Amino acid sequence: MVAFAQLHAQNHKITELSNVFLYLVRERSMCDTDVACDVFFDLTNRVREHMELVDRDICGQLISYPDQAVKNTANRFLSGSTEIKRIFGAYVKEWCSQKRHALTISDYSSFLQDTEQMFALVMDRIQRETEHLYPLLRKLEGDDKQVA
Repeated sequence: MVAFAQLHAQNHKITELSNVFLYLVRERSMCDTDVACDVFFDLTNRVREHMELVDRDICGQLISYPDQAVKNTANRFLSGSTEIKRIFGAYVKEWCSQKRHALTISDYSSFLQDTEQMFALVMDRIQRETEHLYPLLRKLEGDDKQVA
């Protein structure tokens, strides 16, 4: 399984970048800066990488665990991940041009509202991982160590 230190480092960096990006975009003139765009693209890449890591390395292994409650938890996280990825993909498609490495904001108030909602969803996911998924992993790894 993936190291907890790596997961926590990813979560910390995503949280940090999210806070910075939200701070920047609350001022309309900042949205068109290279700095805001760099933070945005770094943030979106890190969110995608983190979600893939959790899905593949954690949930992928928990799905095969013999305990049904563990399988159910993994399925819930995978289902939530699929939905977040769908919403996240639509958000990115709506508000940025990856080709031009730029934000494409036609309606600032809608962009700000969508951005706040999107990153609240990401932060909620990180909190759920921290409060539910990681403790489950620690418990299972502890059980594995006791059995071995």
